[in-house]
Parts: sequence; C-alpha cells; structure tokens
Amino acid sequence: MGKPTGFKEFKRELPPTIDPKTRVNNYKEFYVEVSEDKSKQQAARCMDCGIPFCHNGCPLGNKIPDFNDAAYNGNWREAAEILLSTNNFPEFTGRICPAPCEASCVLGINKPPVAIEFIEKTIIEKAFELDLIKPQPPKIRTGKKVAVVGSGPAGLAAAAQLNKAGHSVTVFERDDKVGGLLRYGIPDFKMEKWTIDRRIRIMEVEGVNFKTNTNVGVDVSVDELKYNYDSIVLCGGSTIPRDLPIPGRELKGVHFAMEFLTQQNRRVANLDVTEKEIWATDKNVIVIGGGDTGSDCVGTSNRHKAKSITQIELLSKPPVDRGELNPWPEWPMILRTSSSHEEGADRQWSILTKEFVGNGKGELTHLKVVDVAWKGGKLQELEGSERLIDADLVLIAAGFTNPQREGMLEQLGVELDERQNVKSDKYHTSEQGIFVAGDMNRGQSLVVWAISEGREAAKAIDEYLMGDSILESKDQSVMDLVDH
Repeated sequence: MGKPTGFKEFKRELPPTIDPKTRVNNYKEFYVEVSEDKSKQQAARCMDCGIPFCHNGCPLGNKIPDFNDAAYNGNWREAAEILLSTNNFPEFTGRICPAPCEASCVLGINKPPVAIEFIEKTIIEKAFELDLIKPQPPKIRTGKKVAVVGSGPAGLAAAAQLNKAGHSVTVFERDDKVGGLLRYGIPDFKMEKWTIDRRIRIMEVEGVNFKTNTNVGVDVSVDELKYNYDSIVLCGGSTIPRDLPIPGRELKGVHFAMEFLTQQNRRVANLDVTEKEIWATDKNVIVIGGGDTGSDCVGTSNRHKAKSITQIELLSKPPVDRGELNPWPEWPMILRTSSSHEEGADRQWSILTKEFVGNGKGELTHLKVVDVAWKGGKLQELEGSERLIDADLVLIAAGFTNPQREGMLEQLGVELDERQNVKSDKYHTSEQGIFVAGDMNRGQSLVVWAISEGREAAKAIDEYLMGDSILESKDQSVMDLVDH
C-alpha cells in the first residue's frame, strides 16, 4: 500500500519530457530520468484502498499494491519478483501500455490515479541496473517440443513460459528480426529497440531458439511443423489493415500507416528499405484514424519535418471528463492528447473521407471530406460542409481487421470465427495440438493483452502436453523469476 498518507502528501508526477521542438530531431525516447526518491514518492501514493480494482483493470492481473509497497520501501529485488511473477516483459508495458490499471485505481475516483506504469518501468529498469535480471534456464527438460509462430508480444510471452516449463521452444518469425509489432510497428521514440534485443539475449541463453526470415506455410510447411513438434501455438497477430475503398485509392501518395511506420523503424535500425520509400518531408500529411497508430504517424511525420499534419477521425470529439454513462472503474472514454500531438498536429473530428483526388497524373493532391453527425441513430452528412483538403501524403490508420488467412491458416485448416480470427476454446483451436494467442485469437488489441494471452496459452499447452501445468495463471504467483 506504500505510505498510508502518501496519497495526501504527494501529487501525481510523471517524469519530465524533453521539449517537443528538440525531441522531434531524433527518434530517441524522450523522458528524463528522475531520482529514486521521486519514484518512491509516486509509489507512496498507493493507498490502503481495501479492494484494489487495479488488479482487475490489468489484463495480466499484476499485483500492483504489492510491488508499489516494495518500491516505496526501496526493496527493488522484491518489487521485481512481484512484478515478474505476472508479467514477462514489464520493460515493454512500462513504456507503451495505455495503463488500464490506472483507469481502475481507487484513488482515481476523485484524484489523479497512482502512476502505475511509471513505477512498473522504474522497477524493471532498476532490476536490470542492479544485475538482478539474469538468464534462468529450466533445470529439467520435458522432452517435448513446441513451435511458436510469430515473435510479437504474444509469441514471446508464450515462448518464455513454455521454456520455463521445460519444453524445447522454437519461435518462427517471417521478418528479419524478432519482435513483431514491437519491432516494426511501434516507433523508437516510444520504445527503443535495444529493450527488445536485451530481452531476446536472455531468452536465447535460457534455451529459446529463434528462426527469422521463416514464413510458416511458405518457407517451412505446416506438415513439417506438425511432424517435428508436439504442439504449435499461433501468435501471428492481426495483420490485415482496414482499407478505405473509395475513389482515388490507387493514387500515389495513399498508404497504410504500417507501411510508413515500418519503413522508418528500419531506417532507425540501419536496415534496408526495399519498397519504394515513403517520406512526409515538406508534404501536407493527412492521417485518417484517431487511435494510437494514427498518433504514431503524427509523431513520425513531425520528425520527417512535414509541411503540415492533419489527423481526422470519423467519430465525434470525446469529452474532457468522464460522462455519467462512463463511470469509474470503466475505461474512460475521454479526449487523450499523446506526446505526438503535443509536437504538433491539427486534429479534427466528425469527418468522413469521400474521395482521394489526384492531378491527372496519378498523384494525390487533395482529400475530399465532409462533416458528419449522428441523427436518429444514423450517420448523416452535413449539407454544405463538403470540401477539399490539401494532401500530398495520406496515411490510413483505421486499424486491422483479421489475421492473414492465405498460407499458414488455410493449410492448417483451423476454424475461424465470425470476425475471421482463429476460433478457439480456452486457446485450443479446432485442430488437435494447435493453439492460438494474441491478436490472431482476440482481434486487434493491446500489447498487455497479447502478453496475457501468450501466458495463458502456454499454460493450456503445458497441460495438454503434461496432463497438468507448473505455470501460473493470472490468479497464481511465483517468486523465482529473478536471480536469487
């Protein structure tokens, strides 16, 4: 619970950030390190609330009051043990999680909630600094082999847990580097990639085998995986972007957001960009979609030195505060201003995109839009509001619809649900010995949900292979995940 009176004595404070005008000149993380005392003060704000709703708000079931208390008292080993008992990768979630736990914090009823995400990051980085995080290969191997397809957060979590259970794990990744969305979807200014490399080095020493540039269903057949492995877990993510099939979609200058973001991540890593390069430099950029991916496009466009950046959203502008129909501890449907928005962008709501307009040479010049409003339960265009917006580059950030069916999923013959995700029953697919986790199972979601599903699927696989499982679920905890 931290300090009993801490929530009265200390205000919520997050680490200061580098000035937006300075940080847009590079792709580094921009939070300024704070003192250990400041971190302890924030942990001290965790109150004796009786029922910690943050447990339920966190998809991983993190034991938040426990690690807050340990952090407040400076017991970094204990804090890391508690944190790692439910979360394999707090160095990821401590940087990029939207922190649904904070939305459920009891203190958040009438005060700013405890800075849980910041404390989480502080704990794990302190543990690395103190050399508490070391490879721990399993003492006994079961003789069972498991193939993990996809090395995003779900695949990595499943691999880490299955390896811990003593199974021999091989992770297949079709890209040239491990990490999935963490590697090529999330910009470096939100999470630098050395954090992934550091964790992968630990997992490799622990015995996890990684095979990159290996597209299951193309480079290696599903029959080969079935023959060589006792179980397979599918963690390939939801990779088909939601398109905008309107007139002019074929024009040069219209791209999916992930094409743009992946290229820039490769440039930062000094890797080749084989496709035609997409740059926002000196261009009028329109980002269609108001979510995190759209925000990432804004931040990247700012670093490209775009001429102008406009982000448009079909939905109406959210309220600044919770409404009566959106009470605590529900996720607050309120206006959010990201660090990328702070760097500069014109944000517009209730706008429908009608047409991509070109110059007759196949090149994008404008976006035709119209204002909309909900009337009688229907979305209606507002008369007289149709207009053209200057646009040299449009980035479609409208989310993802489902996993890729061609190739692996078709060859495996697994059933799909009504949303075209892989159908499952407690992570079991319709095919014997084949499991699924993450976005491929639940649809497009958060990194923290992917880690949670990877862990839970690993437990289901362990039970399938061994009849019982030594792995913990959300309601269990072990204290042997850091070096003793």
